Amino acid sequence: MKGSYEEKPVNNARSDIRERTFGFAVRIVRLSTYLHTRAGASKTLATQVLRAATSVGANIEEAQAGQSRADSISKNAIALKEARETHYWLRRLVASRVVPESRIRDLRDEASQLMRIIGAIIVSSKKTAQLSR
Repeated sequence: MKGSYEEKPVNNARSDIRERTFGFAVRIVRLSTYLHTRAGASKTLATQVLRAATSVGANIEEAQAGQSRADSISKNAIALKEARETHYWLRRLVASRVVPESRIRDLRDEASQLMRIIGAIIVSSKKTAQLSR
């Protein structure tokens, strides 16, 4: 079951969130492609994790071009929700014994880190919005 979705991301604290979520989505696409070759619930779970994970980066991109600060915060909040959902589906893959935990540990860790980063972006943006009133 070795595949390129297992490649570890570059963990650089200054890594651009847009690039990081893009890379995360690429790795999830590879995982999903692998899961679609398997029988049973794997395909359904692959679709769920794929939709959630690719939405994280899409919403981060949208937030960068928000029409207002409130719009950007809202898009980031959606990205956070999607990151949480992605983490859930990754946990579900392991709990359902579709994928061994060791194979997607890095993806789960990255999902957790993205949740923390996006959460911090939201908090920071809200503080900045309050200060500019």
